[in-house]
Amino acid sequence: MLIPHGTVIAIIDGKNWQLWRNAGNEAAPELAELPTPQLEEHNHGSGGRHYSSAGNPAGHQLDEDAHAAAVASWLNGEVQAHRIEQLVVIAAPRTLGELRHHYNKGTERATIRELSKDLIGRQPDEIIAALRAK
Repeated sequence: MLIPHGTVIAIIDGKNWQLWRNAGNEAAPELAELPTPQLEEHNHGSGGRHYSSAGNPAGHQLDEDAHAAAVASWLNGEVQAHRIEQLVVIAAPRTLGELRHHYNKGTERATIRELSKDLIGRQPDEIIAALRAK
């Protein structure tokens, strides 16, 4: 996959996230790490779909869903403010599904690629290789 110059790449899992920007060109991307903002993860908006009980002991799932909602909210704001024009989202499979529930229309349009994979903590060359593999 060619990654246009200036594209923001968000890598997200259930607890962490990282931001990168392609400082190179489409054919020879050079990922530059961006500061990752601290988020308030108080939005348990998926509470109706995921809940903890004796039969479903996944209380941590609410925290992961809140993290995904907070990241999506931040991305929505950056796209709306025109600070992100093109976006690539790489996320753990379940997190990616949760993110999609929270994207606004602008973020959906700005997203040029999604990859369902957990790449938190990987080096830029590994990220580029994963994007090129599919």
